[in-house]
Amino acid sequence: MALKQDTSDPDIYFGLAQAFASSDAEKADGHLQAALARNPHHIDSLIMVADHHIDAERYEQAGAVLQEILEVNVREPRAWAHLAVLAHLRGDQVGENVLRSTGLASWPENPTVDFLIGRKLAQKYRFAEAAAYQRSVLKVSPDHLPAKFELSQALLRLGQEEEGMRLAKEVNQQDGYNVVAHNLVTLQNNLKRFQTLETPGFVVRMEPREAQLYGQRALDLLGEAKATLCAKYNVTIDERVLVEIFPRQADFAIRTFGLPGGDGFLGVCFGRVITANSPASRGSTPANWEAVLWHEFCHVVTLEKTHNKMPRWLSEGISVYEERQANATWGQTMTPSYRQMILEGALTPVSQLSGAFLQPPSAMHLQFAYFESSLVVEFLIERHGLETLQRVLDDLGVGMSINDSLARYTGSLEVLDDEFATFARQQAEQMAPKADWSEADLPQDADVATLKLWVATHPNHFVAMSRLAAALIQQSRWNDAKTLLPEIIALFPDYHEIGNAYTMLAKVHRELGETKEERAVLEQLTALSDDDVDALGRLMDLCIEQEDWDAALKTADRLLGVNPLIAAPHRVIARTAEQLNDSPRAITALRALVALDPIDPADVHFRLAMHLTELSELSAARREVLRSLEEAPRFRAAHRQLLVILDKIAETEDLETPAKSDDQP
Repeated sequence: MALKQDTSDPDIYFGLAQAFASSDAEKADGHLQAALARNPHHIDSLIMVADHHIDAERYEQAGAVLQEILEVNVREPRAWAHLAVLAHLRGDQVGENVLRSTGLASWPENPTVDFLIGRKLAQKYRFAEAAAYQRSVLKVSPDHLPAKFELSQALLRLGQEEEGMRLAKEVNQQDGYNVVAHNLVTLQNNLKRFQTLETPGFVVRMEPREAQLYGQRALDLLGEAKATLCAKYNVTIDERVLVEIFPRQADFAIRTFGLPGGDGFLGVCFGRVITANSPASRGSTPANWEAVLWHEFCHVVTLEKTHNKMPRWLSEGISVYEERQANATWGQTMTPSYRQMILEGALTPVSQLSGAFLQPPSAMHLQFAYFESSLVVEFLIERHGLETLQRVLDDLGVGMSINDSLARYTGSLEVLDDEFATFARQQAEQMAPKADWSEADLPQDADVATLKLWVATHPNHFVAMSRLAAALIQQSRWNDAKTLLPEIIALFPDYHEIGNAYTMLAKVHRELGETKEERAVLEQLTALSDDDVDALGRLMDLCIEQEDWDAALKTADRLLGVNPLIAAPHRVIARTAEQLNDSPRAITALRALVALDPIDPADVHFRLAMHLTELSELSAARREVLRSLEEAPRFRAAHRQLLVILDKIAETEDLETPAKSDDQP
């Protein structure tokens, strides 16, 4: 409405830029440019531009814009505050103090200066320093709600929950329109129902049923990650790490971002605080939760080593790289989409890589930024050794910029950018080198005849061959598909995304009753993929049918790494453990089945009683057999087992009761 009244006022365009900043970056930037077109010296807009440069780690450009502001108004406190942030980020503490003091010169108690410095440092994961600045604001302005709220956020991300939540409640009481504070207070009520699991190194909070199903497994995995990664990167973490796992994605988003959203995030690390989505939140898009926790804990290690002074791209790159090192099926690998992006020039230079995370054109570009970052880490380690990467992290920890540190060990940024680009192109070209990756000039509804004719004139065209195989399967032409699919696999044996040839070939073998061949194909596929629930489930069933208990156990265990909230893998583990006379493992699986409301609870409780009796845990065994009889009062085997247990308890009591001596009255 205001814009219709006056199209020349830069304040209106700046207001629109602010309004769209969190939801539509392209629109926000357009309005920001419109404001500056009407007044190139519009200070509010220039502050916003400088802010964006700092977010993208374009620190020289940010400094230039801030100097431009000072030429208009040398006393602009926001410019001095941002310059103080830049000094902090380059490790210049003296400069930071001088610039802050300059910003406060005309008004020593101006809360804006410390508030802006603290907020910007929090965005850079410097939560301890950010908290100190917000405390400074509150010392002179106790009622400054934005500072109180920012302090609350910083403390929560430092794991100082008691004070952080107290401040969030105070903000919520004083400002009912602060949506984030309201959400945090509401979430806190939900968190009270969570169960807390503790070890010397970790505090893990989970929904109680999930804690029973995979809480110990999560603790074991985190312990392994800590032992492996801390040793590799020479890091000691003395304080316990807080891990919160949310079954509802909305709760994860509120704890992490303060607002609903963030659907693409599986987990987030703030330093010594990790938040993660549980398998319950994933629905039809499963992800390997073990890989997620490993990835996030790697952030803990690298952030600890650098004192939270590292660019996002390097932090993410190391975490994705370390996923691949921990498990060959974890982490991102080269795909046809990534290959195309690299060969078509979509690589971001290493010196500008943090900007790739800031405003990616699409979700695919964001995922590519993660992959490219991991490829940079792989390149650095291959060319310069792990020791060089560790030295870079040490440099960052003392305040050196990433570009200065990289140039120190690689010669120059220009050389690094060129050498990495060559390395990435080589990696892309080595992916399925015999396959034809040209554009398939085919209609979307092409039939089998059309596809066969096109493939005949375009041999080794991966996409067209895959489409032909899918069309043959749709027509139940199993033998024709069976002939074609191994050729597709030979072209690109590492491909395991949706629509891969392994999945199609397994289906063909199943339809033809070729169980042995189907299992072999599924074993190949699951050796590549970490989250293909259907493939793991079918392979598990085949192993059970063939009474291959060891293989069934391993497959079921892998399925728990994707979704421990379904009964099938626990059922298989219980059965195979019984076949292998492994009572402790059978007990764990059966207890999980109890938590999952089994179809036949009497049987599950009875089997638990049997195994607990075997381990002489008689009190627990009696409890379980009684539960079995509660479900099925005429269950004869349970009655017999109860008598066995009672006899054993009586024998134990007799042994524990001292015999009376002859001269006792």
